Amino acid sequence: MTLTRRACCALALAGLCAALMPPSALAQERVGILMLHGKSPGNPNDPNFSPLKTRFEGEGWLVRLPDMPWSRTRYLDGNWDQAMQEIAGHVRALREQGATRIVLMGHSMGVPAAMGHAVRGGDVQALVLLAPGHVPLLYDTLPGLSAVHDSIVKARELVAAGKGGERERFIDINQGRQQPLITTAANFQSYFDPAGDAEMSVTAPRLPASLPVFTAVGEKDPLFGRIRAYLVDKLPANSRNRYLEVPGGHLETPRAAYDAMVEWIKTTGAAP
Repeated sequence: MTLTRRACCALALAGLCAALMPPSALAQERVGILMLHGKSPGNPNDPNFSPLKTRFEGEGWLVRLPDMPWSRTRYLDGNWDQAMQEIAGHVRALREQGATRIVLMGHSMGVPAAMGHAVRGGDVQALVLLAPGHVPLLYDTLPGLSAVHDSIVKARELVAAGKGGERERFIDINQGRQQPLITTAANFQSYFDPAGDAEMSVTAPRLPASLPVFTAVGEKDPLFGRIRAYLVDKLPANSRNRYLEVPGGHLETPRAAYDAMVEWIKTTGAAP
């Protein structure tokens, strides 16, 4: 028997063995979840979000819950592009740990961040969007949010005047509360441009049509009455998408949606 014939026989035998093996042994699928917390005072220790990490790990999933540039201790650290680079780095780390499919799970400001990664061609096979927050377009247009509108205008004018690198005081708002921050005009604009990648109504229609999206919002969330038109209805049509309304408000949404999103990830969101 020649070497070529031996090789062919070996390959045929290997193929037969593989065909007889159970699907679980062949696929060795492992979900990797990158959890993106909400805006300051949000952080990796958020009691409304962080307990889910242990529960996901109990499912056998690989999970990361990093401190992102919009957390209590980092707000705002760098620009939106740098935040996207951090997300990509955490996704790579999940892959290196053995994740075969990536789920990006955002809460509040983590939602536009997860979407931003996806529209830039990032490695992600499913999005879980919990209590979507951070809405530059509304900050810029609603009368009750005029303080943030003024900061958006200020940043835009400073950048146009060539002063984008200068640190200034700006105003943000989170769940109805104003919060001042010190950063450069360029960095602020990258997070608050109503036409930029941090604006969910802009990125929603640009998501890959093949990417399944799970969205949950609390019935007492300030965005409850707007979120369908603002975000959900703008998503590309996908039979695996799911929209869920849950009891409670903005902070309670991750816990209230837990069972439904876990079942979705298992049966739909992480499916090929």
